[in-house]
Amino acid sequence: MPTARALRRRQRLALVASILVACLGAMGQGAAADPVRIAVLKFGTVNWELDVIKTHGLDRKAGFSFEVLGLAGKNATSVALQAGEVDIIVTDWIWVSRQRAEGIGYTFVPFSTAAGALMVPAGSPVRDLSDLKGRSLGIAGGPLDKSWLLLRALARQSLGFDADREIDKAFAAPPLLNQQILAGRLDAVLNFWHFAARLEAVGFRRVVGVDEIIRALGIDAKIPLIGYVFGQAWAEANRDQLLGFLAASREAKDILRRSDEEWVRLRPLMKAKDDATFRALRDSYRRGIPERWGEQERAAARRLFAILAEQGGEKLVGRSKALEDGTFWPHLVY
Repeated sequence: MPTARALRRRQRLALVASILVACLGAMGQGAAADPVRIAVLKFGTVNWELDVIKTHGLDRKAGFSFEVLGLAGKNATSVALQAGEVDIIVTDWIWVSRQRAEGIGYTFVPFSTAAGALMVPAGSPVRDLSDLKGRSLGIAGGPLDKSWLLLRALARQSLGFDADREIDKAFAAPPLLNQQILAGRLDAVLNFWHFAARLEAVGFRRVVGVDEIIRALGIDAKIPLIGYVFGQAWAEANRDQLLGFLAASREAKDILRRSDEEWVRLRPLMKAKDDATFRALRDSYRRGIPERWGEQERAAARRLFAILAEQGGEKLVGRSKALEDGTFWPHLVY
């Protein structure tokens, strides 16, 4: 039988142990990383990937958690990032370079190479860019839309005409452009990839894709035009979380590349009114999954920046005369 002194000693050791366990637990809770905060367009295609990550527990597998803030417009997401309300947004690297030229250290990793397209009705006489002369063209966004600037560059370089002067332009939101051309009020539209896919599903014809325009301008690489953007200082302070998020993003893309069943599950998010639209959106998304991201693609992006800067000038690129160093996060290559 243990003595009274030995019992008291055991009780003291048990008390100390219980206190240590409680303290370690509290320390662990305090050290738990905050969720990665991501702002996206409320009904944007990025939500499809984020849904796959959450549904399959890819965040837990990679050792991070995340929260999604759905906003109504692209400008709202950049404001949220600049205000420190979120950690990551999705936008283009032209914006990142412009911010870096102002001393604001954002940086970019690829999300998609999917690009828009010039679409016309099936029976349209428009076969190439020269056929747009004197016709009405709806353009998603405004005069500084990158697809429009690239189309202008190709028209001048290859066909010798000024598209800005010789085309009857109408700038509008993507859904409105689709409505207008479906109603016969426009001859052609230059719209974002998912709106072009919806037109393709109802029989419209693709004249040229923005990816084809880029190749025709002499840039032979698939360049991701949009990507995840975050502060470089935040990335350094939260490296493990960021790497976990990027690993989960790649795994989600792999699921979306190979699994038709996953797309069936996602269909309610896609707002596909019929099977043709569903297939067009799925296939276009898959074509936009980046396969490579290395020095070749980054060099091609620098050449593309020079073309866009020439066309859009300071209104597009700000003080950024060339693609700013650090625009692309240096720790991701595949």
